Amino acid sequence: MTLSPVLDRIDQDIETAANRLLDLLRIPSISTDPAYKADCDRAADWLVDDLNTMGFDASKRATPGHPMVVAHYDGPGPHLLFYGHYDVQPVDPLELWDNDPFAPAIEDTPKGKVIRGRGSSDDKGQLMTFVEACRAWIATHGALPCKITLFFEGEEESGSPSLVPYMKENADELKADIALICDTGLFGDSTPAIITQLRGLLGEELTITGPSLDLHSGMYGGIAMNPARVLAKIIAALHDETGRITVPDFYDGVPELSNELAASWDDLKFDHDSFLGEVGLSIPAGEQGRRPLEMIWSRPTCEVNGMTSGYTGEGFKTVLPSKATAKISFRLVGTQDPLKIRENFRAMVEAMVPKDCSVSWTSHGAGPAGQMSTDDPAFGKAKAALSDEWPNAAAYVGCGGSIPIAGHFGELLDMNAMLIGFGKDDDAIHSPNEKYDLSSFHKGIRSWARILDALCK
Repeated sequence: MTLSPVLDRIDQDIETAANRLLDLLRIPSISTDPAYKADCDRAADWLVDDLNTMGFDASKRATPGHPMVVAHYDGPGPHLLFYGHYDVQPVDPLELWDNDPFAPAIEDTPKGKVIRGRGSSDDKGQLMTFVEACRAWIATHGALPCKITLFFEGEEESGSPSLVPYMKENADELKADIALICDTGLFGDSTPAIITQLRGLLGEELTITGPSLDLHSGMYGGIAMNPARVLAKIIAALHDETGRITVPDFYDGVPELSNELAASWDDLKFDHDSFLGEVGLSIPAGEQGRRPLEMIWSRPTCEVNGMTSGYTGEGFKTVLPSKATAKISFRLVGTQDPLKIRENFRAMVEAMVPKDCSVSWTSHGAGPAGQMSTDDPAFGKAKAALSDEWPNAAAYVGCGGSIPIAGHFGELLDMNAMLIGFGKDDDAIHSPNEKYDLSSFHKGIRSWARILDALCK
C-alpha cells in the first residue's frame, strides 16, 4: 500500500469530511449535564453508524454513565489503539457566543477558515482527523495497513467515572502495541508536537467556618474572627517571595530538567511575551530563575481556582461571613505523590486555622504525572512522518495539562501512549466561540495518514 494516493484522496474529500464533522458537532453531547444524556447516546450512535459504513466492527458499549464506542478493524502488522472523546463541555455563558454553539459552521477569519462550534477542537474535530485518515486508506486501498482499535469515551469532560472500571473489565480487548491520543495541540501555529510528559493533578476544596451565621460587621467586626481573613492568610502563605510553594516536602520527586531537554526546548524559541500578551499579561509569575517553558511543562504549581465568601451580589452588604471557601489545584511533575501532598497540605492549613474556626475538606481527584518513553521506535517514526507534513520539524514537548488516559494505558494495559494533536492556543476550548482551524483538520488527517504509513512499514 502506497501513501501518495491516500494523501490525494484526503485532499479531494476534505469538503465532505468537514461536512461530516459539522454533522457530529450538531449533537449537543454535554456529558456533565443529565439533561443531555440522550444526546450523548445519539453521538455514540452516530459514530457507530459511521464506522460500520467504513468497514469497522463498531458497537456502543453500556457503562453506568455514558456509553463507550469500541471499533475494530483487522489487518496485518502492528496493532494500534486510537483514543478520543465525543463528549463536550457545557456552553455557558451562552450570551458570549456569537452564534448557536451547536449550529456549527465554517467561517472566514483574518487568519483563514475555521470550523466554529462546541467540540470542534476538543475533541470531536481531533477525533475525526484519525477517522478520516482511516476512511481515506480504506477508500484508496480497500483496507487499512494494520490492525486498529478505536476507543471513544463519552465522559472525559465530566471526570471519566466509568473509564477505569471499563478498561479493567475489557483489558484483553483493548490491549494493543501502542495507544494514540489526539487531544493536544501544535506548538505555535506550524510546529507539530508529540507530548512526552504530562503534569499530574490534585484538586482540593477547603471551607473555613467561623461564626454560626453571617454577622453584622458593625456589631461584631473586630471582636469576631472573620473566616475570609483566615482564608486570605492561608492562600497568601502558599508561596514564598520567589514563587516557590511552601507546602512541606512539596518538591520531593521533582526532577531537574536535563541538559538535552533544556536545549531542545530552547530551540523552540518560545516567546513568553507574546504568549502572555495575548491574555493581557507580560511577566512570568512562577518560580524565579526558571525558563518560561519549564514553568508550564516541567515545574509543579499551586493555583487558586476560585474563592467565595460573604455577600457577592450587586451593591454592598456589611456582613462578617460565616464561611469562606477556596478551590486549590496542584499540577504535579516527576514522581510527586499526590496523596502525600494532600496530607501535607491539609496539615499545613489545619495548623493555621484559629481555635474559634474549623476547616472542612472536599477532594476533587488526585493523579500523578505521566512520562512517555521516546525509546519506543514508534516515536521516532511518528516524529519523522509529522515533519514531512508540516512546515517545521516535529518536536518532543511537555504539556502543562493533565490527560489521565495516557497514564491509564500504562498502568492498566501496559501500553506506551503517544499524544499528537493539531489544536492551537487560540481555539478557545472550554470557552465561548470554540473553533478548529480548517487547516488543522485537513493537515491533521494527512498527518495521521502519514503516521499510519510510517508505523505499519
